[in-house]
Amino acid sequence: MSQISSRLGAERITALGSYTTLQPAADRAANALRSQGRSYLRRLFATDLILVGTACALPAVANSGPGQNYYLLAGVLLAAAWMISLRSFKTHALGNVAVGMAEYKSLAYASLAMAGSLGVLIGLSGLGTLRIFLLLTLPVGLASLLSNRWAWRQWLARRRRSGYALSHVLIYGQPADVPFAVRQISGKSGPAYRVVGVLLDGSADEQAEQEIRAADPTLPLAYGGGSLEHQVQALGADAVIVAGPLAGGNEALQHLGWSLESSGTKLIVASSLVGVASRRVRTSPLDGMPLLHVDLAKFSGARYLLKRGFDVLFSAAALLALAPVFLVIAAVIKLEGPGKVFFLQERAGQDGRPFKMFKFRTMGPDAEAKLAQLRERNDGAGPLFKLKDDPRITRCGHWLRKHSLDELPQFLNVLRGEMSVVGPRPPLFTEVAAYEGHAHRRLLLKPGVTGLWQVSGRSNLDWKESVRLDLYYAENWTVLSDARIIWRTFRVMIKPDGAY
Repeated sequence: MSQISSRLGAERITALGSYTTLQPAADRAANALRSQGRSYLRRLFATDLILVGTACALPAVANSGPGQNYYLLAGVLLAAAWMISLRSFKTHALGNVAVGMAEYKSLAYASLAMAGSLGVLIGLSGLGTLRIFLLLTLPVGLASLLSNRWAWRQWLARRRRSGYALSHVLIYGQPADVPFAVRQISGKSGPAYRVVGVLLDGSADEQAEQEIRAADPTLPLAYGGGSLEHQVQALGADAVIVAGPLAGGNEALQHLGWSLESSGTKLIVASSLVGVASRRVRTSPLDGMPLLHVDLAKFSGARYLLKRGFDVLFSAAALLALAPVFLVIAAVIKLEGPGKVFFLQERAGQDGRPFKMFKFRTMGPDAEAKLAQLRERNDGAGPLFKLKDDPRITRCGHWLRKHSLDELPQFLNVLRGEMSVVGPRPPLFTEVAAYEGHAHRRLLLKPGVTGLWQVSGRSNLDWKESVRLDLYYAENWTVLSDARIIWRTFRVMIKPDGAY
């Protein structure tokens, strides 16, 4: 058995030892876990088949005359081809469901491929009667499929609270790589993966242990790759996620795959290429060695002209629509006491250019004068200054901050071209002065009224995670990702998380 970290004490040793004595029960548990994922995929397939079949039957239902049998036969053939297309695009494969946008994209691509094929068939054969399938069946079917997957995700989210997951994974790798993998998979994968244990490839590492314990103090943790198969069986894992390179190099990874074949345990390799969206990565094979082609991040071009156009339209519409809200908030601020309605603060914009950022005033008029004596009570991460119970905040200010209403005037900055609707967090120059490493890259884009930082916990995030989110956004944003962040912002404003 592997060398168990002495710092975890007898409790962990006892826990791991109990897995060995209860091996038959662990085997049954592992089989049960595998059946969970298979059962979910069968349910997805069944509901997709029902929805596709229903959509393909619509033309036959709409045409009750002599040609009904023709539409019925065409509908059956189209439904079969559609299901084959869904399978070809791996819409029913673990790893492609229940997490991220990949599932929805696969459904859309499979359906668009079906639409393209049907369009070619109509053009070549001249069967204009099939156009109803193109104009009615495919749009209705795709909308139904997307809604169905969303509904299944809600079901999974409810089941996840009781420990349900489609795949239970053991994370294996070197101490330098595993803690990040544990944090990301435990916190971001939703019901797709549940981490049931960690195996470190190397000697005891106190810092790695502390970081893993901070992410999940309940995880069994052991050392030594030689005990991998035992740990997989003992913990009931149905997959092994390899985080980063192994000490033995590529050969060790190949041998690991061979050792897992007999148990049917899936092998998942987490790329050491982090902070890069999948759309920027292409794979090409080279005699058994997959090559990853990574597109470099770009910070200019047509996409940014489109982003600016959206910013102007959105901010102008928001300012017009919110004008009554502005009047109400301004009146409440004035009624509470003396002072200006708006607070202007100098922030660092794109490429570090200074600009005055607009906010509704949420503090007393002497807030800046009191700042120095409050710095020792800082609750913020890194160079950020935040106080959960800041005595300078007014009564209405607490409510405005909680629901992010104090930030609405920033649409004026967007209209003026100093900010964007979505972007990195606008920093103070005192924060910029404390930047280390690559943190300055967050200044490559205009700061945003909202962003990944706001919809992912805001002040609850540590400094490192806040920087990581801003850098990821700056290098990987898309129009679709901006739309998703805006939608999530509305939800966060209603149910605040980390706003103070």
